[in-house]
Amino acid sequence: MPKYDALLIVSFGGPEKHEDVIPFLENVLRGRNVPRERMLEVAEHYYHFDGRSPINDQNRALMEALKPVVKVPIYWGNRNWHPMLTDTMRQMEHDGIRHAVAFVTSAFGSYSGCRQYIEDIERARGELRGELRIDKIGPFSAHPRFLEAMTDRVRAALSELPQGRLVYTAHSVPMSMVESSPYVSELERACATVARSVGQDSWKLVYQSRSGPPGQLWLEPDVRAYLGEIRSDVVVVPIGFLSDHMEVLYDLDTEARAVCDQLGVRMVRAGTVGTHPAMIEMIAEMIDRDHSACAEGCCPPARRPPVNR
Repeated sequence: MPKYDALLIVSFGGPEKHEDVIPFLENVLRGRNVPRERMLEVAEHYYHFDGRSPINDQNRALMEALKPVVKVPIYWGNRNWHPMLTDTMRQMEHDGIRHAVAFVTSAFGSYSGCRQYIEDIERARGELRGELRIDKIGPFSAHPRFLEAMTDRVRAALSELPQGRLVYTAHSVPMSMVESSPYVSELERACATVARSVGQDSWKLVYQSRSGPPGQLWLEPDVRAYLGEIRSDVVVVPIGFLSDHMEVLYDLDTEARAVCDQLGVRMVRAGTVGTHPAMIEMIAEMIDRDHSACAEGCCPPARRPPVNR
């Protein structure tokens, strides 16, 4: 008998049509000191794809892949767009679910990739009757199945461009968040493991998709700056992302590729783990395990820069 009576997939969410884009981005940026000009700039990334982010479809595909191997009902709720997490948890409570396990679509430990989702779940529980318990699966970047799936994606990309330099990417975060989380150490460990598995001695971890307010120091180097510096054929591996959503399609497949085209070098982008069979096996295995709560206060949010008055 399964330990939990439901699986809850928790994700970031994304717009599905043109008119969703601005309300979605306003949800994402609520409470953050990000200039509206920057929000409108990011909106253009979505309009480039008719306002539709692929992330929701990718989560639907994940649910379909899990259904044959998961013996409990599967639910899905997002932080920033429909289906919203609170609405999903309300439905779970209505359906009689009492103890669920949550799989968050983020492999690495940090505030935005782990702790914030715990806060999202607790905030949603506060709006319900309080009878629904949810245990969150912790960061899983060191799990053998995740590393197996990532290795397969990198090996396939290297088969297209064997001489390409291996360049891993992950979402940039503020340095104050880096100092209080295992984000970079987990990324470096996963990158090194995958590189060894594909027989590569040399690799580089870079960052992408910075979106914060002025005055904060963020993780560098940026992927486009690094590509301009090395000026060589590359295999770009978005190890920090589980699916080919907007920040992969636009920031890598559009912007980073444009840099390579301008330099006259080749770029092959490795796939994300997505619904790789090893990932499906990993999630199914985790449903039958105990998942302890994170330590109180781990991975706190980034410190806000001082306001100049």
